[in-house]
Amino acid sequence: MPKRTDIKKIVILGSGPIVIGQAAEFDYAGSQACLSLKEEGYETVLINSNPATIMTDDETADKVYLEPLTVASVTEILKKEQPDAILPTLGGQTGLNLAVELAKTGVLDDLNIELLGTNLHTINQAEDREEFKDLMHELNQPIPASLTVYDLQSGLDFAHEIGYPVIIRPAYTLGGTGGGIAKDDDEMTTILTRGLTMSPETECLIEKSIAGYKEIEFEVMRDHNGSSIIVTGMENFDPVGVHTGDSIVFAPTQTLTDREYQRLRDASLTIVNALKIEGGCNVQLAQDPNSKHYFVIEVNPRVSRSSALASKATGYPIAKIAAKIAVGLNLDEIINPITQTTYAMFEPTLDYVVAKIPRFVFDKFYNADRVLGTQMKATGEVMAIGTNIEESLLKAVQSLELNANMQNTLLPEDAQGKSLEEFLATVGTDTDIRLFELFAAIAKGATIEQLHDATLIDEFFLSKLAHIMDMQKRLMTRMLTADLLTRAAKLGFSDTMIKAVREITDHELAQLHEMADQKIVYKMVDTCAAEFDSATPYFYSTIGDENESEPLGNSIVVIGAGPIRIGQGVEFDYTTVHSVKAIQAAGYNAIIINNNPETVSTDFSISDKLYFEPLTIDSVMNVINLEKPMGVIVQFGGQTAINLTQQLVDKGVKILGTSMKGIEMTENRHDFEQLLIEKGIDHPAGDTALSLDDAHAIADNLGYPVLVRPSFVLGGKGMAVVHTQEELDDYLVPALKNSHGEPILVDKDITGIECEVDILSDGKDVFIPGIMEHLEGAGVHSGDSIAMYPPQHLNDAQKAEIVKIATEIGTAVHCVGMMNIQFIMADKPYVIDVNPRASRTVPFMSKITHLHLAQLATQLIVGKSLADLDLEPGLYPEPDQVYVKAPVFSFAKLPDAPTALSPEMKSTGEDLGHGKTLDEALHKAFFDSYHFDSSVTGPILVSAHDAENTELMAGLEDSGYPHTVYQLDQDWPDNVAFVLATEDETPTSKQLAAKALSHQVTLFTAQDTAASLVKAPLTKQA
Repeated sequence: MPKRTDIKKIVILGSGPIVIGQAAEFDYAGSQACLSLKEEGYETVLINSNPATIMTDDETADKVYLEPLTVASVTEILKKEQPDAILPTLGGQTGLNLAVELAKTGVLDDLNIELLGTNLHTINQAEDREEFKDLMHELNQPIPASLTVYDLQSGLDFAHEIGYPVIIRPAYTLGGTGGGIAKDDDEMTTILTRGLTMSPETECLIEKSIAGYKEIEFEVMRDHNGSSIIVTGMENFDPVGVHTGDSIVFAPTQTLTDREYQRLRDASLTIVNALKIEGGCNVQLAQDPNSKHYFVIEVNPRVSRSSALASKATGYPIAKIAAKIAVGLNLDEIINPITQTTYAMFEPTLDYVVAKIPRFVFDKFYNADRVLGTQMKATGEVMAIGTNIEESLLKAVQSLELNANMQNTLLPEDAQGKSLEEFLATVGTDTDIRLFELFAAIAKGATIEQLHDATLIDEFFLSKLAHIMDMQKRLMTRMLTADLLTRAAKLGFSDTMIKAVREITDHELAQLHEMADQKIVYKMVDTCAAEFDSATPYFYSTIGDENESEPLGNSIVVIGAGPIRIGQGVEFDYTTVHSVKAIQAAGYNAIIINNNPETVSTDFSISDKLYFEPLTIDSVMNVINLEKPMGVIVQFGGQTAINLTQQLVDKGVKILGTSMKGIEMTENRHDFEQLLIEKGIDHPAGDTALSLDDAHAIADNLGYPVLVRPSFVLGGKGMAVVHTQEELDDYLVPALKNSHGEPILVDKDITGIECEVDILSDGKDVFIPGIMEHLEGAGVHSGDSIAMYPPQHLNDAQKAEIVKIATEIGTAVHCVGMMNIQFIMADKPYVIDVNPRASRTVPFMSKITHLHLAQLATQLIVGKSLADLDLEPGLYPEPDQVYVKAPVFSFAKLPDAPTALSPEMKSTGEDLGHGKTLDEALHKAFFDSYHFDSSVTGPILVSAHDAENTELMAGLEDSGYPHTVYQLDQDWPDNVAFVLATEDETPTSKQLAAKALSHQVTLFTAQDTAASLVKAPLTKQA
């Protein structure tokens, strides 16, 4: 049917801050939906609290509300805007749950607002475990034996009836939150108690475990008429038992017979049609590897993480088309944006293989529980495309940005010291490095049968790993010929991987490549296996004869930031997209290289050309050698792009913006210190160490406490404040490990107010959009601090001094574009860090100053001056309102990870709050960041360590928060307002933090955060 004309204004619900289980894929989905609806002539209103995303840009929707995603907040906006409809299925579980609450409380009926896309009945049928089970029985679709329970005893009784192991699946949670696999009563009690607490409906499904089955996913599109298609099938490398977000995934499916595929395909379409879903959805199924039997696991009645992966894997823009279906258009009426000739009813066909590998943060949190299960732990993911499984898998491995030696040799660091028997024992437990342990086991002689028995991974996949290791062995032992090199490249081996296992020079490799019959070429992603002409500029590399990518000319390459992880998040996707817009506006062709399937930057419609490739020097140079761009921009790809700069310069590539010399002046400790000394700029006293002995001598000279940190890192990785030599030794082991030969920095730790600025510069003059003050004191990573703008405790003289110093630094390093400078304001301002690139604060400052800072920086990079942009040097005028950027943490998903705030960054995302006063701004921000309502007071639990701060305790007491000191193993009281636990060392404090998370009680892990709730201000050091 034609699109609806009875609705004019549509509200789109976002998904809030980035957390494990709900990441940038919903920024991608929401922004695509807004643009899609605007194309059709509808007025769009977006509600979301996340400032770091493209979705909350003023260019995305007609009106954007950066407000908390609560019933009260959204209701107020709905009353003001009076929309005709609301679209919740593109905002993840947060948007879906919020829509259900708005409907249940009668808000939608009272305001006569229609729920677009999938209706409330369908959402409940898919999300409510009991209703879903009833529907599956009606459809004769097999599901594991299960029971919905609302209390612990019922769960234990059912587990005894069906036998362990069982899977616990809480209702209405995201990323498997609160769930798990229980093998006995003790595990059942722990997991079910947590799951019931975390489910909004206090409801869990207890299900007979089918761990070991093949896990299959289908992305399905269905319209109002009931027409439906499979966008793609995907198969998990890991069998059932590992959350699909934590599993390696391949598209299309790889090991199913044609009959199995058709059976599961038919089941998916039957279920989606019975649910009457309108738009995109995800169906998860389990196939018995030893028979024709299968089970239905679940249906997500909304766009999901897998939808973003499927969109990028096929080129079929699921969110964009789902939005058009929501307003009445049918699949046979919507043009496929890639071919621009076929319709969306046409099922995509893949003539390549896609591999997705999740990205975890255990390289930061060494002591966290690395075992993977039904509760998701990955912060992001990488995707790679190849002509075979081996090629796509190895390209994805190269994209992970983990330990370089492990990625290049495919072997974990302890491979030499472990026997085959030890590896066979460890690979049975899935962890973030199991893939590398499998490679190591194969290298030590493990058979496919042995590995299958240990892991239940399909033998087909294991044979592909064996094929890779066989080629690696040939590269190590055979004469290296052009033919062998070509066959290795066809399996995904890069030059760097070859050099890691064999002594050979770049020149010798280049000669062999020149002699080869086939070379690196680029193929187009077109949704139709080249059956129709395609208009999309979306490419991947492989080895072959025919190159489908012709150089654009007059182009600039922007290097993206790769997978989302703590320390490098969606904010760099934001800066990348805005940089591209400015490049195009300046008359150049913009080319993006990136490998993150969740992001807006990897949508084929954003840039003039997209290369979905690893962000390694090999892959990036292959693109540059083909395109021959005017230059490359590295400022918007986080530390990933900055770390490539020197290698690019060494290969003769022109870096646009701040030069390599300027970057080195800020990244190299010695050069930076010399610059500050020459300019008379104060900085914490310190020195560089290459060993424990060096560090001891420096710390003894400075006096404790000292700050220890490696060079060239992101997110404070390996950073710590230490108070004794024993602590120094404990922290230096991982710090040295992560330094990759670079010196360790040991600085005197200074107490004071931490603040930061982003600067824009044309190489001569410096413009400062604003000074951000951190609520938490120095010693807490800037990404984990609440940033306040305008600053609340700095006087005019202090602000002027910060502006003066920032200007001097920007001018001295000849910054062109943007950079970030961090200060501590104590007895005077001290410079503590400079990042010669865009930082996580850019989207936040862009949204509140209404200046597109990344676009302005790009215009400076391509030759404009500040005067050309009408920007006056110095500090931009401050607003009347107060804005805060508050961190959000995913501690509940990372058991045993440290929770106390420190120089090592721990937050996964952020939200924005604003108001006439700081209290009002914090109140709004706390809703979506700490899940805390600061208008409701009550009793709090604190650790013994925190109770020693008597001034803070008295201030909290006077403000309505009487405290109790938590005792080990005490019963959990009702109505706890929040928990304060700022130590990671003591068992009592650790347990207090863990219990707060399992009971979904607000957890503050820095005293300064809790102090913001005190009505009368406490002493503030400056």
